[in-house]
Amino acid sequence: MIGRRPVHDRRILDALETIEPERFTGEAWRVTRKGRDPLRGSTANGRWSPSGGEFEVLYTSLERDGALAEIGYRLSLEPVWPSRIEHQVHRIEVETEGTLRFVDRESLARLGVDIARYHTFEYQATQAIAAAAYFLEFDSLIVPSARFHCPNLVIFTERATGLVLRKSDAVDWDAWRRRRVGE
Repeated sequence: MIGRRPVHDRRILDALETIEPERFTGEAWRVTRKGRDPLRGSTANGRWSPSGGEFEVLYTSLERDGALAEIGYRLSLEPVWPSRIEHQVHRIEVETEGTLRFVDRESLARLGVDIARYHTFEYQATQAIAAAAYFLEFDSLIVPSARFHCPNLVIFTERATGLVLRKSDAVDWDAWRRRRVGE
């Protein structure tokens, strides 16, 4: 049986091929449930992860508060804030060779992303960009966060060789929520 091969939007492929890959060296932040390997990615359906498990991605943020905002938003969607789930925030040293950078949401709009709906769970356009970037052998994406005013770093884990966990701390969600109310 022949495996399923994704069909990529030629317009997206052409646009991405004109972007020079960047090297990234720095730190990124990630929040996980306590006990989960912070360097393990996900194949679940997400903004930059196509459904069907085509490839694994590691979602990180270039700011600690950005990583907290991403998970905090998901937790806030629950009818009652989950009080028994423990999380950790991790500082990860990252080095990439072929990062595709989108400096702002407008740079994504040129590739078919509806910026007015970027914050929603409508992922089709961003997933198409990620799938095309993966196909073109980029190792990561720097993209605007949908939840905080900072960039996120989305890493294609099978191509990531320069990831080092530097520090992990418990997340105090009550303190985070109190601080957010004051903003």
